[in-house]
Parts: sequence; structure tokens; C-alpha cells
Amino acid sequence: MQKFIDSYDFKGKKVIARVDFNVPLNKDFKVTDDTRIRAAVPTIKKVLEGGGSIILMSHLGRPKGVDRKYSLEHIIYKVEELLGQKIEFCPDCMKADEQAKNLKPGDVLLLENLRFYAEEEGKPRGLADDASDEEKKAAKAKVKESQKEFTKHLASYADCYINDAFGTAHRAHASTALIAKYFPEDKMFGYIMEGEIRAINKVVNDPQHPVTAIIGGSKVSSKIGILQNLVEKVDNLVIGGGMAYTFVKAQGGKIGDSICEDDQLQVALDILKAAQDKGVKVYLPKYSVVANRFDNDATKMICKINEIPDGWMGMDVGTDFLVQVEDVINSSKTVLWNGPVGVFEMPWFAQGTLYIAKALAKATQEKGVFTLVGGGDSVAAVNQMGYADKVSYVSTGGGAMLESLEGKVLSGIQAIME
Repeated sequence: MQKFIDSYDFKGKKVIARVDFNVPLNKDFKVTDDTRIRAAVPTIKKVLEGGGSIILMSHLGRPKGVDRKYSLEHIIYKVEELLGQKIEFCPDCMKADEQAKNLKPGDVLLLENLRFYAEEEGKPRGLADDASDEEKKAAKAKVKESQKEFTKHLASYADCYINDAFGTAHRAHASTALIAKYFPEDKMFGYIMEGEIRAINKVVNDPQHPVTAIIGGSKVSSKIGILQNLVEKVDNLVIGGGMAYTFVKAQGGKIGDSICEDDQLQVALDILKAAQDKGVKVYLPKYSVVANRFDNDATKMICKINEIPDGWMGMDVGTDFLVQVEDVINSSKTVLWNGPVGVFEMPWFAQGTLYIAKALAKATQEKGVFTLVGGGDSVAAVNQMGYADKVSYVSTGGGAMLESLEGKVLSGIQAIME
């Protein structure tokens, strides 16, 4: 069964590909970050250079129906610019039959936003706020039924299917999971998906030890599954960001007005106990850069992370922690980084996060450490410093990556593997 595109013969074939063109637009509907479109270009060119034509489908934003603000027509100019050729556009993804039929080798057709149809996500729309459970159930059953026809119609445009949208691979949507069954022998991953699968596999399933996970972000609750899964697989667990204060308080520390999830204190203790039982070394900051208010221009000082005075809040990690983490990175063979270690949005409190980005890039380049970076602010940090091409892999998927790190099998991946 075909899984990857390098060994597939696209000559004379029409391909329908799920890409992730959910890109940010400014008030003039111009693309402000073309990273996702740029990332899809190698897969598109592989099909075209192999003698095939390609139909691109994607979503943009979260429309509740047809809404020009979310039209993919806004991004045509950028796709053409990056591909270096003109493309066709179909203003209704369900009315592309003729355009698909007339495609010639080397042609590209972009379909309008899939989410203009409720069937893409399989969720009913327009229900009254006071709808009864029975009405909700009936509406859900109705959209699920029409979803089958929606999916079948999309599949009818092409001879084979490529999923290259890792960012939505955890969603069992029509275009990411359901459509694959119409191409039992002709479904495969594009280069983005292939790269993501291989990178995550190198960290979670087949890593070179020692393995270090650097986990940041504000909430323990959003990373419980990841922390519980990684404790079983890593040698070092580095905890930073807002979630560190929950771990500090759980151990009896004073954290002032720092962010904390009181309902996760026992969870934090359980994770520390599991790490101890497995012989995993846990690194928590000893010092914190604190501020008297949540503001870049606030008064700042450094104090012990477990002795933060009332009225002060932790905003970034201390330099002693960063030097320690750099040593851990340099002595590792595999490093995963997910989540900032400070309030990265504010320049005064972004130093810790930027330091880690630099340390990872240096370890990759000079010591051959395999480094996987994922999560919005972590990715932003390596991009901001120009290190995206100096680490081993930068993940394009937020939620999809998180679920992979929890050990879950993603719907979009399973649909290709079946």
C-alpha cells in the first residue's frame, strides 16, 4: 500500500490534496505569514513534475457558513507567487466537477474554503441556544449523513489522495480522514506529513538517549497527557513557563501572584513522583524574574522561585536555570521543546525563551543533537532569531503535535495507514 509520495507514479493522474492554507491575513486580506503555503510547495511540485495535476483543498478560519472574509480567493496571488505559475480557482468546493475533469498535467486547481460547508467538520450549525437534546441529536445525525455525500463528491474529482495538512491531522474531518477510504490503494502522506511523522517518531518512539523534554507554557492542565507520556520515555524533564509555578506551589513554595492552577497541584506531585520512580531527572527553575504587574514596563526584580512576595508574579526564568538547561541540552542526543519558559510576548520577559532557542540551534549545529521544536511561541522564538533552519525540525502542527506527544494516534494519519 502506498504511504509516501516519492515512489508514486503521478503521470496522467489527478491528485486531490489536503493542504493547510489556514494563514493569517491583514485588514486588506493580504497574507502576513506564508510559512504554511511555502511548506506545501515541495509536495505540489512533486506531483506536477511527475506529470500529474493537483486539486488543493483547505480551510481558512472558522466560518459559520459562506463568508467572503474567509475566502481562499484572498491567497491565490501568494500560491501563484510561491509556485511560480497561474492556478485555477473554484468558488464552491462542491461545484468543481467540470474544472477537475478538464485539468491537464501541470495544472493546479484551488477549491474554496471547505468549512463553508458544515459537512467538512461534521458539526451542525444554526441550532437555537435553547435546542433540546433530541433536536441536537437529530441535527448531528443529519449533518453526519450529508457528510458522506460531501466526502464522496470531493473524492470523485481525483484518482489519488494526499494528506499534507499536519495541523489538522488530529481532526476526523471529511477532508483529513474520511476521504482516504475512497482511495484504498492510492492514498499517501505529503512531505510535510512525512517529515512530522518521522520527527515525532525520533523523539517519542525511537529516540537516541539521553532524551530531554523542555516543556513550558502557562498551564499544566493542557500538558498533563504529554507530561505523563514523556515521563515514560525521557531521561531529563525540564519544566518552565507558567506551569512551573504550579509545581513549585505543590511542593510548598510561595509563588506570590504568579499564575497557578490550584486544581492541578496533586497532578503536579503525581508527575514528579512518576519521574522519580522512573529515574527521570526533573529540572525546575530556582530563581525567577518577577514583576509587580503583568506588563512589559512593570518594575522587575529577581528572587527565589519559591519565595516570591505577595503582589509580585513570575514572568521569566533566571539565568542560572538557563545555563543549567544549556548543559542538559549539550549532553543530550535528542531534545524536544514545546512551550515558552517566560511571557514571550513581552520583550523584557522573552529572554529565557530566546536563550533556549539559541542553545538548541547551537547544539544541533555543533554537537549533532536531534532537536524538535513545536508549539506556537517556541516556533515563533526560533523564527524570530533566524534559527528555524538551524534546529533539526520545526513542527507545523499545534494541537496535532500535542496529541502525538501524548501517544495518541491521529485520525488523519490512521486513515492513510489503514
